[in-house]
Amino acid sequence: MSNVAPDSAPSPSEPVYMGLPAAQFLLPRFKIALALSLPVFLLAMSEMIPGLEHAVAPRLSGWVQLALTTPVFFWCGAPFLRRWWYSLRERDTNMFTLIVTGTGAAYFYSVAAVVWGDRFPAGLRTMHGVPLYFEGAAVVTTVVLLGQILEQRAHARTEAAIRALLDLAPKQAHRVRDTIEEDVPLDAVVPGDDLRVRPGERVPVDGTVCEGRSEVDESMLTGEPVPVAKSTGDPVRAGTLNTTGTFLFRAERVGRDTLLAHIIQLVEEAKESEAPIQKLADRVSNWFIPVVAAIAALTFALWLWLGPEPRLIYALVNAVAVLIISCPCALGLATPVALVTGVGRGAQAGVLVKNAEALERLAATTTVLIDKTGTLTEGKPRVVAVDPAGVFTDREVLAFAAAAESASEHPLARAIVAAARERGLPLTPARDFQAEPGLGITAWVASRKVQVQRTGAELTPALAQRAAAGFPSATLVSVLVDERIVGLIALSDPIKATTPAAIAELHRLGLRVHMVTGDRAATAQAVAEELGLDGWQAGIAPAQKQELVRAHREKGERVIFAGDGINDAPALAAADVGVAMGTGSDVAMHSAGVVLVKGDLRGIVQALHLSRATLRTIKQNLFFAFFYNALGIPVAAGALYPHFGWRLDPMLAGVAMSLSCLAITTNALRLRRMKL
Repeated sequence: MSNVAPDSAPSPSEPVYMGLPAAQFLLPRFKIALALSLPVFLLAMSEMIPGLEHAVAPRLSGWVQLALTTPVFFWCGAPFLRRWWYSLRERDTNMFTLIVTGTGAAYFYSVAAVVWGDRFPAGLRTMHGVPLYFEGAAVVTTVVLLGQILEQRAHARTEAAIRALLDLAPKQAHRVRDTIEEDVPLDAVVPGDDLRVRPGERVPVDGTVCEGRSEVDESMLTGEPVPVAKSTGDPVRAGTLNTTGTFLFRAERVGRDTLLAHIIQLVEEAKESEAPIQKLADRVSNWFIPVVAAIAALTFALWLWLGPEPRLIYALVNAVAVLIISCPCALGLATPVALVTGVGRGAQAGVLVKNAEALERLAATTTVLIDKTGTLTEGKPRVVAVDPAGVFTDREVLAFAAAAESASEHPLARAIVAAARERGLPLTPARDFQAEPGLGITAWVASRKVQVQRTGAELTPALAQRAAAGFPSATLVSVLVDERIVGLIALSDPIKATTPAAIAELHRLGLRVHMVTGDRAATAQAVAEELGLDGWQAGIAPAQKQELVRAHREKGERVIFAGDGINDAPALAAADVGVAMGTGSDVAMHSAGVVLVKGDLRGIVQALHLSRATLRTIKQNLFFAFFYNALGIPVAAGALYPHFGWRLDPMLAGVAMSLSCLAITTNALRLRRMKL
């Protein structure tokens, strides 16, 4: 069985087109399509721009547009042409069937108009010649290419999250056999091997400590910043970081059986289990393409049978008008233009939407599950109180503790030193510093023996009672001078200043807010009560967080999960929308659909407002697009000709198509001005 390490695990594959990564295949095509489509659009619109009506001769303009649009349609749009052919061959119509059918009709009709325009009936020509629709084919192809690039980048980020998890496992282990230590590849480790872990190294596999003591940073699993003391008999997990001592442990679970491998599997399964949101255009095309094709065929047949001379030309022109006016420009732009504009507006406010679909899903969410450490709280321990005992003042207790801890890199030690400096207390130089993993430190300060350690049996009954009453959710350390306790220091992870207002606004928007944490119940309850949360769960492991997300979704709730740690990655991937703090781990940010740059929960509120406004705009755009097609296709087919003599020639069909696209784009751009 192979171990989960970068050298041994299968490398996640990047999305490919024709054997090339998406970035290498699509991006050059998009750049060329954009460069060629802009002049085509300007030439096509020159007739409507004062001063440019006669800048280029109509016939020359037609040949230039043909020359510029042809590589856009055939080379830049090659992946869409292949999908179009595949959809016809497999009788599985989709968005690409709709796009290529419409753009193809516009392109080939325009080619015919350029080459044989002189043979078209006089009624089809204007003062500028036969109308052309190259800009529709070029612009729609360019926009769809951009959408495909954004979609593939979202998939690539999932692969990056898995790679980041794989990188947590070391490539080799220090195996000890018969007192001989040797470095072996991780693949060579089997259950029962004794492995040594030195300070600053990551644990290679899961196992149990059999010799030595240390403190291990398990924040990647639990989200809690304080290292956990490990001694004989305690479990250790792959990927966690050894901080202080050296220990020997016996391997128990290796390869795909480790907890780290399980987290990777959870992320992969969550991503794969989420059925991709089927675009509305795909659903519409299932019936729209056959209907449009039938209407175009019927139009051709009726004009060929009943129309005026030259019947064949009129039949062809009106059938093409049906296809052009049904071109999915408005339908194809309705969603992506609004989403791209919304994503851009969010970025300005520090809300990075990595997956445009996440912005759409946010609007329907009903429940927010939030990790505690680093999300609701700052993720860094701080001294919240100093409780002196006996003749020492609180400043003296803190000064002794900070002086003794000044040589330590422990998070609690750094918090104590920082608190002393904030109060302007002098740090007397300490000597003979000794650290006992899991117990505390000892040092000599001004000829006095100072000990700082986790609270235990050394507390007097009175001090223990005060600690239980005053600091039920804090981490407590005892300070002893000359082996006599002189006070307690309470440390806590404070709630971010912006969190209460953000929770209140989420409630106002109608969402239920639950806290999910790996911390102990007393701390979780205190935080939940202070913030007025709707519920809380404590002591939750990474797999349980994901199960909790799925349980809420099975009840019909639409779930946002907000977190910042590696341990949150499976839940972020499983939620309808994963929201990661920009101040958190790279794995969390890769697994989420939304990243809050400032690490501020108010960003969720901003994202919700933006999502709802974007979805509202999308609905308006789709209504307009459908309304336009519903009116335009019958007119283009000639439904009004028998009674009124009105016929919608391809020129007017193209103008109507352009105006509908302009209206939809203008409506979407209003999102740029919305206040968040």
